[in-house]
This record gives sequence, structure tokens and C-alpha cells, in this order.
Amino acid sequence: MKTKKLFFQWILGLTVLIGTAAKANNVQIAGTSVSGSNITFNISWENSWYASAAPANWDAVWVFVKYQDCNTKLWNHVNLNASGHTAGSPLQIETVTDSKGVFIRRSAVGGGNIAATAVTLSMNLPAGTYNFKVYGIEMVNIPQGDFQVGDGAGSYTYNNVTINSSAQTTGLTAATLSASYTNPVPATFPMGYNSFYCMKYEVSVEQYADFLNSLTFDQQKNRVVTDPISPAGSYAMYSGASLQYRCGLSIVTPGSNGAIPAVFGSDATPGTPNSPNDGQDVAMNTIGWFDLAAYLDWAALRPMTELEFEKVCRGPQPRVSGEYAWGSTQVTAVYSNALNNAFQSNEVPSIAVNNGMCAYGLNSASSAYGPIRVGAMATGTSGRLSSGAGYYGVMDMSGNVWETVIGTYYLSGTTFTGTLGDGTLDATGFANQATWPTANSSSSGVGYRGGSYYNVAPYICTSDRYSIINSSVNRSYGLGGRGVR
Repeated sequence: MKTKKLFFQWILGLTVLIGTAAKANNVQIAGTSVSGSNITFNISWENSWYASAAPANWDAVWVFVKYQDCNTKLWNHVNLNASGHTAGSPLQIETVTDSKGVFIRRSAVGGGNIAATAVTLSMNLPAGTYNFKVYGIEMVNIPQGDFQVGDGAGSYTYNNVTINSSAQTTGLTAATLSASYTNPVPATFPMGYNSFYCMKYEVSVEQYADFLNSLTFDQQKNRVVTDPISPAGSYAMYSGASLQYRCGLSIVTPGSNGAIPAVFGSDATPGTPNSPNDGQDVAMNTIGWFDLAAYLDWAALRPMTELEFEKVCRGPQPRVSGEYAWGSTQVTAVYSNALNNAFQSNEVPSIAVNNGMCAYGLNSASSAYGPIRVGAMATGTSGRLSSGAGYYGVMDMSGNVWETVIGTYYLSGTTFTGTLGDGTLDATGFANQATWPTANSSSSGVGYRGGSYYNVAPYICTSDRYSIINSSVNRSYGLGGRGVR
């Protein structure tokens, strides 16, 4: 599962290759070049689909570009033109109104691997001397439609409610969702009825490192625990020389005196960072709300709401009491100390495949345990039940790491309007979107769904809301998340 970004320089329309590739997930972007304002590359990925039968959706890659001014050394987000993009068969390009990137997906019904296919994007940039990075994040289309929330099991579950066009158009009263509620949910709150895209996997260690490596020193300092000037090999999200919670994010090259940012990578097996067994594809944990929000703003995505969480898990199917993301109450525990090919890109459970495969149930806060590779339960032939997938094909919605969401219990959550990230952060590395929660308190409106590798039922159940009512924005070894658009 690999994503390759090539680094190169654009000098008044001339292209010069200046770097090498990195990896994360199974998207590969290679052969990048620039001519005038056009950037061209080959894209490929595995296990793609476009289904006409249920769930009648498709996967896609959210592709966006960053550029670095060679004079200031600062990285910025590329705005794309509204037209002028091309993609070879079997792909098409889906543009977005804010021009922050494009979705690349199949143009016709089909399935299987996408071989390297040429894509050209038209950039809206003045002539100059720039470095570029192209990023790809796997996404899943979540179609418009009705769905149910609440299943009567677990903590603080919603009432049995159907989210439909009327609910999204007029809003929901507090009593409709729960007798204990005092705040209505307005029509401006993303309830999940309208179509959207959801990241196929949780943010990985390598994706978070890629994010850090485009920030200034001051921005980096607020997105890690360890000072960016610390020696090479220092772990970034906790103190100590030993790996903790399977998070190998580390400093590869120290920063310098607040002027030169550090270079981050993954070093789960200490020695040479970014080696094949360094845990690049493990789900990123040990982060908090402000870290994830900054990543999503930088990637021009947005946070998921807890209503959208239930849509992604359950789809249009009837609620089942106590169900998990894969639509049943069957579950098979996968532990991080029982893996084959540990920390490699093909890390998989060592136990036999069974129904409801899920990284959960350790019931231990020991730093020796942690999340596993994103999407580790899925293969080219697995089904929803054995891979533990949500209805539409999104992975790891139950277990592995908690999904950070915007909740409906607190007023500060219901004011969220679904504003998208714009690709930029403030000078200190925080998301700068006005409608995103900013309070550093338990009533911030931020909560968590789906449980993590150390939780037991009912926390990993689809409708359990304990960590919406009882939540924190602080960093924790079980927290992670993903974005939507």
C-alpha cells in the first residue's frame, strides 16, 4: 500500500527532478513532470471499484499538490484551474468547486487494480522557481440517501431515528435525537444524508510525517511532543528511547534554532529510518484533536461528524442492536502482538481469518501494544464481514484507533457547518477554519467513535456514544482519525 510523491523544480516552465519517492498506502504517483502550468504524473492503485449494484459507489484518490518557493523555502497549497485536466482510460477526473485538488476515479463500472495511468492537472500559478510535491489519499464515495442511527445498545445511543432529506433540510430537534439533549441540530450541520467522500483508511504514520515535512519549524513544534531540534532518532510523540504504542514517528534530521524545520520519518525498528519494517503504514495514534484538525486543514479535507460516522458504517441497512461497523454482532479480536510481517507494508494478523476481524480487546494501557497497519484485514478477495469493513468499503471504523468526530451533544459541536480545509494553517501550525471547534475543554464539541485496539465492547459498536459525552481534546495513545470531503 504505497503512495509515491516525487519532488521536482519548476523554473519558468522548465522541469528538473531533484528528489526521490516516499510511500504510504497502495496509491503510487510516479513519473512526475511539469510543462508550463501543467503537472503530469502516472497514478496507480490496487483493488479499485465502481459498482452499479449495492452499495452502488466507487473508490477514488484525492490528489492535491503543494509547492515550495525556492526563495522563501515555504510550502503552499496549489490551486488548480477549473478545467484543462486530463486522465487516460480507465480513469476520469472529478473537479471540486474550491479548486484545492481533484478526485481521480474509474470512469465506468468495473473493479480490480488500476495500472499506471497518465494524469495531467492544470495549475493556477505564476511563473517562478518552485519545488512540488504531489499527494494522493484513498477515498470512498458515500452516496446520498436515507440511513438510520441509534440501535438501543451501548452508552448514550441516539433514539431510533432516520436521517433523510427532511432532517437535513430542516434540522433535528433535541428531543428527536435524545431525551437528555438540550441543543437542536441545525440544517447546516452535516448529517450524512448528502453525498460525501470518506478516507478509506485512518491517517497513517507516514502520512502524518509527510504533513510535518511541509511545515515551518514553529508549525512543527505544535504538532509533535518532542522539540524538532532534538537529536536524530528521537521519537516525536513521546519521550524515551524505546518504541511506544507502535508509533514510530521520529526525527530523521533535527531542525535548527527555530529557522530550519526538522525532517520526520518512521523508525519503528530503530536504526535506519524509513526502512521496509519501520511501521509507515501503521495507523497514526498518540495525537489529539488539534493535531488531526491541522492535518485535515492542510489536506483540504474536513472532520467527520458522528452522524456521518454511522452512515459510513451502516449505510442504508436496518439497524442491528449492538452491531459493529461490518453490520453484525460477530467479532474476532486481533492483537498487535500476534502479527505476521510486523511493521511491514504487508503486516497482517497471524490468526486465522474469521468473521468480524478487528483490532480491539487488549484491555491494556501498556505501551508495548498499539494499532496495526491500516486496512490490514482486507485482501483482494475478502468480503465485508471478514475484512471488518463498513457498508461502503471504508476500513477500520470499529477498533484500531478511535475515530475523531464532531459531536451533536454540545452546542460547540452543532455549530459546525462542514467548512472544508483550505490547505493552509496559521503561523503556529493550527487549523484556521472558523467553524471548526477550538475550545480546549471537554465541551469542545469534539468526540470519538468506534473504539480502539485496547477497548472492549460496547465502545467499538457503531452506535455507542460514550466518548462523545465524555471526551477530551488531549493527545492519547488510542486516538487517531480520518477526514471527509
